[in-house]
Amino acid sequence: MTRTLTGQNTQQLIHEKLIIKAKERLSTTNLSVSEIAYELGFEHSQSFNKLFKDKTNTTPLEFRASFNYRL
Repeated sequence: MTRTLTGQNTQQLIHEKLIIKAKERLSTTNLSVSEIAYELGFEHSQSFNKLFKDKTNTTPLEFRASFNYRL
């Protein structure tokens, strides 16, 4: 059903939503990557880092560094 509505399977849809939320948190807070990973339900920040890199071709820290914010 999910694939019919979105063109993605359930896991892909969940990952997409997680990455959107992660990008928001990385760009608008000064929480650590580990804190953000935990907030998003990851038991290990390494798993979050791997998913983020796989989906965006950049690490969470590289993504954050692309913003010139002084939080």
